[in-house]
Amino acid sequence: MAHSQYQKSKRISIFLSMPDEIETEEIIKDIFRRGKTCFIPRYQFQSNHMDMVRLASPEEISTLPKTSWNIHQPREDEVREEALSTGGLDLIFVPGLGFDEHGNRLGRGRGYYDAYLKRCLREQDVGPYTMALAFREQICLQVPVDENDMKVDEVLYESRPPKP
Repeated sequence: MAHSQYQKSKRISIFLSMPDEIETEEIIKDIFRRGKTCFIPRYQFQSNHMDMVRLASPEEISTLPKTSWNIHQPREDEVREEALSTGGLDLIFVPGLGFDEHGNRLGRGRGYYDAYLKRCLREQDVGPYTMALAFREQICLQVPVDENDMKVDEVLYESRPPKP
């Protein structure tokens, strides 16, 4: 939360964490405490399409229906403000299973974030800063990538404690 990109961002997209991901609940609460605008992913499961839709409050999360992935998400037919149609995003927190030091990420294989980041670059004058949240154990020497994969600007993870 002390990161300069986070501090200066007004419109932030953040994922609702799964059990094997960095817990994002406190960041979401902080986004609202600071008066920033919070957007969360809404996946369309029959395609690789994803939108970032506005979250009204941190408390709203528990009232959202759960997907087949056991993630809370607004229903597809529920009308919500979509980030790209109302001014874009300044910062996107990106999930993943593995990352390398070059910003490559291994997702869950459907390409939702890669497709969304490409849309951001097409529809925004200035692309959003992308930041992955990772456990140290998720950092790999090299993540396999292809021409459809989008790099993240920065991978944040806990560094190893110094050796005595």
